[in-house]
Amino acid sequence: MRIISGKHKGRRIQAPKKLPVRPTTDLAKESLFNILNNHYYFHEISVLDLFAGTGNISYEFASRGTENITAVDGDYGCVSFIKKTSAQLAIDITAIKSDVYKFLDKTHLKSDIIFADPPYAFTTEQFERIATIVFERGLLLEDGYLIIEHAKETKLEHVANFSFSKNYGSSIFSFFELPETSSEEE
Repeated sequence: MRIISGKHKGRRIQAPKKLPVRPTTDLAKESLFNILNNHYYFHEISVLDLFAGTGNISYEFASRGTENITAVDGDYGCVSFIKKTSAQLAIDITAIKSDVYKFLDKTHLKSDIIFADPPYAFTTEQFERIATIVFERGLLLEDGYLIIEHAKETKLEHVANFSFSKNYGSSIFSFFELPETSSEEE
């Protein structure tokens, strides 16, 4: 995997083969960040990276200037790798070893972008539960996105707060956002 843009552009990161991960492809990651680049100044946002795996998405945000990044994964090896790589790159990523659902149930952390890349083998209900907890607990900031990466076979268009999806090869990014409030004056 490589970092596509920013301070560490072109930097290759080699994760240990023993980690139980499926990193987001460079093509899908580049496409995702092209979308996000039109909506955010990366140095102004906070990011929560769920099922962080190798930290691939977190490194990309950090390279582009995001300083407030929390990466959560249930695998000790993944969390150790993220901590080690963050230190090598001199970037500040808070890596937490936790079951993602337990973390979401307890955290008070609110973020502009919540990115979740759970195992593709999860059931639709497991994917839905991520969105349900995020919105019930108010973890997404106004004008933020919850982005869930999943396989084509998983359909999430019916889930509350679904906004749109983008398809990149075998990966789909489903975007969720808070409903617009009608308190704006005209």
